[in-house]
Amino acid sequence: MAREKRPFVPADPQRVTMYVCGPTVYNYVHIGNARPVVVFDVLFRVLRRIYGAEAVVYARNITDVDDKINAKAAAEGVDISVVTERYAAAYHEDMAALGALPPTLEPRATAHIEAMQAMIARLIEGGSAYAAEGHALFDTQSFPDYGALSGRDLDDMIAGARVEVAPYKRHPADFVLWKPSKPGEPEWPSPWGPGRPGWHIECSAMVEKTLGAPIDIHGGGLDLIFPHHENEIAQSRCADHAPVYARYWLHNGFLDMAGEKMSKSLGNVVLPRELLKTTPGEAIRWALLSAHYRAPLDWTAELIVQARQSLDRLYQVLQDAGRELAGYDVRSNPVIERAAAELAAPFDAALANDLNTPQAQSELFQLAQGLRAALTAGDKEAAWLRRAALLRAGELIGFLQADPGSWFEGGADEALKARIDDLLTRRLAARQAKDWPAADAIRDELNALNVVVMDGPQGATWRFRESAEA
Repeated sequence: MAREKRPFVPADPQRVTMYVCGPTVYNYVHIGNARPVVVFDVLFRVLRRIYGAEAVVYARNITDVDDKINAKAAAEGVDISVVTERYAAAYHEDMAALGALPPTLEPRATAHIEAMQAMIARLIEGGSAYAAEGHALFDTQSFPDYGALSGRDLDDMIAGARVEVAPYKRHPADFVLWKPSKPGEPEWPSPWGPGRPGWHIECSAMVEKTLGAPIDIHGGGLDLIFPHHENEIAQSRCADHAPVYARYWLHNGFLDMAGEKMSKSLGNVVLPRELLKTTPGEAIRWALLSAHYRAPLDWTAELIVQARQSLDRLYQVLQDAGRELAGYDVRSNPVIERAAAELAAPFDAALANDLNTPQAQSELFQLAQGLRAALTAGDKEAAWLRRAALLRAGELIGFLQADPGSWFEGGADEALKARIDDLLTRRLAARQAKDWPAADAIRDELNALNVVVMDGPQGATWRFRESAEA
């Protein structure tokens, strides 16, 4: 709203509130839908580190009544709850696989119909909304600040939006708060006739009910600024006669495929559910955070390969450190923890600077280089401290929490691991004996098993090759 980067100061440091628009659960989410989940998960983690886990209240809603949900349920001949429960469960599985923490609260639209109706009634009573032909509509001309978030005036918004032209509207930009349901669709009784809520009122009511307005932070995708967030502001401010609805607004940029915005309507979607069959969730998360959250992100097969390779490098250092520091025990204490935090200070500063995740990723490599230098020098005390700093930083952004061995060998059963380890041992012996034909033959066997070998100062490690690398 301010059009500038500002220091974040919560209204109450003991209760920091954040709301992010969540999914409409009628299908599996695509990777573009996952971007705000991962971006705002990083913000959630940073706020928890600063203010304490108990002080941060993060609400992310689920829209479980909608035209697309109704159409899906009708096509399957089932109640809408069957559709929404199926895809909400899939959403939770997919986002957990990407390392996203569950939000503090997850309100559902159908559980807040009463709150929505109460807000609509206040708007009508206050003269900011009106009833007409079974509908309740917001009167955009009653709110002088309409357009402040998107920076458009009313005429521009009408020209640039898909405005439903209806004779019962006082103004073409007026939007629906309540509408009649079509035959066979779910409906609830209301003072304006049986029907269901409009999309925009859902979030306003859930924010009010779960967090209480005004809130500190409201987030979502760039595509939600208008009309959704613009309408949220208008409804909530008018319903409560409040000067502010959200004190800070953050919007993540689009995720593009070959220069086009990814969307189901364009048919150019990539599903995390499918990606996760061949790619670790941590690599997908790395790729999603490889551009600044406000910038567009071009999604390619190469991006995933690069993400996996970046994490390989970091896990390789941690694996080598684990071998070198085995049995070296330094009891944790405040002095040690402070020293590790100081080493990770540039990483923390990158995230504190408007969630600069590309810079934060770069700082992870700086920490890894320091760890590698300490290992090479045989300085176990310095290595222990630098490993602690790297793990501390990784935890904050959601990386490097897996066992390095599991990272490299994920998906292999014990028999296959034993076979690969035997091949690596034979490969090493052949190379030491300069038996290059034998070494090449072993390399071919490893390739046939889809194995990538990574030679490092502490020996060779391996992982499975992803399909994009084949």
